[in-house]
Amino acid sequence: MVRTAMRSHVGRVRQLNEDLAWIGTTASGLTAAVVADGMGGHKAGEVASGLAVESLSRSLSAWREDLGDEAGGRTKLRELVRKANATVYETASANEQYSNMGTTVVLALLDDSRGLIGHIGDSRAYRLRAGEMEQLTEDHTLVNELAKSGQLSPEEAAHHPRRNVLTRALGTDKEVEPDLKLIDWRPGDRLLLCSDGLSSLVEDRLIAQTLGDPDTDLEQTADRLIALALLAGGDDNVTVALIDYDKDADAAGGGTA
Repeated sequence: MVRTAMRSHVGRVRQLNEDLAWIGTTASGLTAAVVADGMGGHKAGEVASGLAVESLSRSLSAWREDLGDEAGGRTKLRELVRKANATVYETASANEQYSNMGTTVVLALLDDSRGLIGHIGDSRAYRLRAGEMEQLTEDHTLVNELAKSGQLSPEEAAHHPRRNVLTRALGTDKEVEPDLKLIDWRPGDRLLLCSDGLSSLVEDRLIAQTLGDPDTDLEQTADRLIALALLAGGDDNVTVALIDYDKDADAAGGGTA
């Protein structure tokens, strides 16, 4: 029913890869995926994303509900994100070297007709349908807030020196509120979760073109997205998780990247 692929690359500038991705299957048979982009000095970002993905992957693997109960699904997913937030926050509070560490997170739960998307920060989810790509998440950044209020044009926002300053992250505060979105999920759809190492360097037009290329399989598509980010400078870690809704495919695989 689904095909999946993951890639993560340290980039051309950073010494450590503070991104992490995971794709798996829940106890109720849903496809689940997570991408996290950690932040903080002295390996703290790597620790933050690792703790978040470990917590979320464990919780999602044990998920026994379906997505028919939208309110229940939202409540459950919110609880899982808050649990991961507590893990990162408490570790940072108890260890001076991890003070103020945090991570973005974007995640997806998919059945055969619906999806539940959650995110905190500026890691994104995109859906490609019939050649048209839609961004499913809204960046939690200072620049995005300024653009929404009309203080910056889209062009100014795209090149603003503080475009990566987050207004919300997982683990930096005791409490956190994820944005949650229910989507429809149809045969032929393709879902991309990615860190800003892709979305901040590669134009949406090129991402959509790559996602929609009929001459590449999913693994090749993941490789090409990473290559585009590196070609654009690769000044950040870059991570992608791809899910195709394909009735002819085998069951989803799993693992981390």
